[in-house]
Amino acid sequence: MLSGVRIVEFEALGPAPFAGAMLAELGAEVIVIHRADGVQSPARTGHSPLDRGKKSIVLDLKQESAREIAHQLCEQADGVIEGLRPGVMERLGLGPDDLRTTNARLVYGRMTGWGQRGPRAKQAGHDFNYAALTGALWYASGAGDRPQTPPTVVGDIGGGALYLVIGMLTGILRARDTGQGCVVDAAIVDGAAHMMNLLMSLQSNNSLSEARGQSLLDGPHWSRCYVCSDEAYMSVQCLEPKFYAQFLDILGLQDTDAFAEQYNPKRWPDQSRALAAIFAAKPQSHWTELFEGSDACVAPVYSPWQAQNDPHIQDRGIWQEVDGMLCAAPAPRFDGAQPRIGDICERDAHRAEIFKMIGRHNEQ
Repeated sequence: MLSGVRIVEFEALGPAPFAGAMLAELGAEVIVIHRADGVQSPARTGHSPLDRGKKSIVLDLKQESAREIAHQLCEQADGVIEGLRPGVMERLGLGPDDLRTTNARLVYGRMTGWGQRGPRAKQAGHDFNYAALTGALWYASGAGDRPQTPPTVVGDIGGGALYLVIGMLTGILRARDTGQGCVVDAAIVDGAAHMMNLLMSLQSNNSLSEARGQSLLDGPHWSRCYVCSDEAYMSVQCLEPKFYAQFLDILGLQDTDAFAEQYNPKRWPDQSRALAAIFAAKPQSHWTELFEGSDACVAPVYSPWQAQNDPHIQDRGIWQEVDGMLCAAPAPRFDGAQPRIGDICERDAHRAEIFKMIGRHNEQ
């Protein structure tokens, strides 16, 4: 879908390489400039699934000759992705103003946690911090429990990488029409807060409370996870009355007054305790089979390794092995075609090809 689009990615952690990987999966040519000394973090490995489908060249950007090569690459690019702290790229002479003097249509994507400006702009931070400060972490637990979300999902990926991809594609579309690029300021705090707007819309009918465990989606007995007798979990979220009715019918509770008044918050605690006792009596496999094929909105809670064996997940080919690592297939899909997972590029594997691309001899 993005054939003919070229992106230059400067090596960073987390959301920036994820955004580059997603653009590569969509068909863009993504050239990642790997650092000579690598990224120093236990969260980054030398052989990463986030490098799949990309081309790699190692450059020591502390050297002027390496910065010249990077500048030449960006002259031929539609977009740039960088995920460093504000000011770092400017000090290297590779900031937006430096690169757009020779490539006016360049879309310059900046991935940060706090954004390019503000009191915290130059501070360190991670996924939980960004989600916490914006309010996105607030409803991520039941009342009295510590807020916790799946690592990286809300901040790094949802609020960060996906917004960067949207921004890059929007900028590239405009640049093709006008010849003018732009700077995309993809701050995780902006995106994480923006994703809350669907939940915040519940204020319009008084279904959202600031107190955790009291709102339409985080308080009811029909919107939570329950532990089974084998200590595995089942998820329940039968929001609409017709789905709730089917849920009760499957459990044989349709005529039980204890589960009437689906939307009465005063009854939710007792109803939750009753359902907890019911689910705790049988293993996950029992409940999975019982609700299979129904519209009761109940599903088992799996690890990624368990999920790859589920018939629906297998049918769609969602989880796949790549170089001995479990990875999810690209998304979204187009015209029903099964997306292809690109090979993980080795560091500096495309050096000769990239030098030829910019008309240089492989002298460095």
